[in-house]
Amino acid sequence: MNNLNVQAVQELEVAELIVATLNLEVQPADIDPLAALYGEGLGLDSLDILEIALAISKTYGFKLRSDDENNPKIFSSLRDLNLHIQQNRVK
Repeated sequence: MNNLNVQAVQELEVAELIVATLNLEVQPADIDPLAALYGEGLGLDSLDILEIALAISKTYGFKLRSDDENNPKIFSSLRDLNLHIQQNRVK
């Protein structure tokens, strides 16, 4: 499996986590990896982001801190969130 396929599988896994956590009425595969998660795009708000951060902590074994200055970049898109997870995951 090449890197693009691995990335697509990982992004789908993260999209599934987001949809399940927030009970969204969208198919995980329909989430554009480059679309904004917050505000425009997927339309998430700050409470949604907190719920996702908690689910990521439980699933991948590392904490996302609310005071991290990189949060706007980390949560800017599914692709950026996945990249951050893959760089920091413990499990």
